[in-house]
Amino acid sequence: MDKGRLEAFSDGVIAIIITIMVLELKVPNGPHQTDIASLLKLYPIFLSYVLSFIYIGIYWNNHHHTMQAVESVNGTILWANLHLLFWLSLVPFVTGWMGENDFARWPVTCYGIVLLMNAIAYGLLMLALIRHHGKDSLLAKAVGRDWKGNISIAIYTIAIALSWLNSTISFALYIVVACIWFIPDKRIERKIISH
Repeated sequence: MDKGRLEAFSDGVIAIIITIMVLELKVPNGPHQTDIASLLKLYPIFLSYVLSFIYIGIYWNNHHHTMQAVESVNGTILWANLHLLFWLSLVPFVTGWMGENDFARWPVTCYGIVLLMNAIAYGLLMLALIRHHGKDSLLAKAVGRDWKGNISIAIYTIAIALSWLNSTISFALYIVVACIWFIPDKRIERKIISH
């Protein structure tokens, strides 16, 4: 099957996810809420939004690069992609919950669980794509052992466990993973250029 519809659908869903997140940002409204202090009270909500926006951007960027390295998709890949989109679609919910509750334990824990499930879902999509295209495919060679993916899953797991002791440390670990992935993964680009 042609990959074009999968790419277009994924791009559309990701655009909607970002739109939902930004619509959840509420401006200070009411009497005496026109000063900078009113805005500063919203920093947890804004910080949560920024981190989640970066995460959604990372997934979109890597999804785009991955699709450049594949020729076609099959039913398994379509379902694996939908599985990823499901977990991505939960990001606005946990983002809002975490920001509205000043990084409390349960919201930070659930945010980490959603990030972990996104990472697992992306890994399953990669496995389905590699299985479809073969171990000697351009994608398989580019991904290799996927140390970034494995380290991310380990950090998420540690952050979820630590959220019961200190949710601020957990949030910091989520930022660490975003930093690991913030610079676009060049493995696929290099393989496409050299191919």
